[in-house]
Amino acid sequence: MTFPIDAILTGKAQIFGTKGEKSAIAKSPTDAPCRVGFLGLDGDEQGDLSVHGGPDKAIHHYPRDHYPFWVETLGTHPLLAEAGAFGENISTHGLTESAACIGDRYRLGSALVEISQGRQPCWKLGYRFGIASVPAMVVKSRRSGWYYRVLEEGMVAPGDRLELIERPQPEWSVERVFMLLIGGTGKLEPEALRALAAMEGLAGNWRARAEKLLD
Repeated sequence: MTFPIDAILTGKAQIFGTKGEKSAIAKSPTDAPCRVGFLGLDGDEQGDLSVHGGPDKAIHHYPRDHYPFWVETLGTHPLLAEAGAFGENISTHGLTESAACIGDRYRLGSALVEISQGRQPCWKLGYRFGIASVPAMVVKSRRSGWYYRVLEEGMVAPGDRLELIERPQPEWSVERVFMLLIGGTGKLEPEALRALAAMEGLAGNWRARAEKLLD
């Protein structure tokens, strides 16, 4: 399976919140080829490295497929006119959380990346949209997006393709794992939580979350 890349986006950290918090959620598309490093795309930053960035959150992918839902839900918000509304680095059509799986490996341009976890929304999405309930809407709708770790560095450019190379865990879609760990269904499926806690391909913080939910 291959998916055309609609946009490659990067952003610099800047003052964002009312208390001087920093964020790089406002990202802009690039027309030039971009280097994919183990910590993300060249020219991209994170405002709070305690919760963003790092090897397991090197690149954020948000499906452009969801934008019509958000227009219907939020109205014709100016952020939804183009890719980047959700702070994503990669925008595509055709691949969503119900199909993408933890551990999926994709050729991203010449780089090799692997899905490590879904994206847990925080207050910054609500602040960016000017609608405080957006993070809760993300959880309820299961439209979270996901993160990649980078296994092989390379280059990527708009117009390149995202190509599925390997899907070792087709039973663990991003959507299913997101609902178990973030959406509140995990308490009903302790066996699933035990499996997630032991899953090597799952980001360490989400494995720890699975263990905590078992307590």
